[in-house]
Amino acid sequence: MKIGIVTLGMGIVVMILGMIFYLQGNSIVGPTSSFMYSNPKWIVNGQWIAVSGALILAAGLGISLRRPRS
Repeated sequence: MKIGIVTLGMGIVVMILGMIFYLQGNSIVGPTSSFMYSNPKWIVNGQWIAVSGALILAAGLGISLRRPRS
C-alpha cells in the first residue's frame, strides 16, 4: 500500500510541473528571462509531461485501491 501512496504523490508532482511548463510556454506564468517563456516547444512538452503525470497518478490509484488477496 505504501508504494501506491508514493506513486500518487509522484503523479501529482509531475502533473503540476507539466501544467507549469505549459503555462510558461504560453507566456502566462514565469519570468520573462526563462528559456521556456513564450516557447511553443514547451507548450507541447508541458502537455506530454502533464499527461504522463496523470497516467502515473492513475497507476498509483490502481495500486492503492487494490485489495490484498488472502
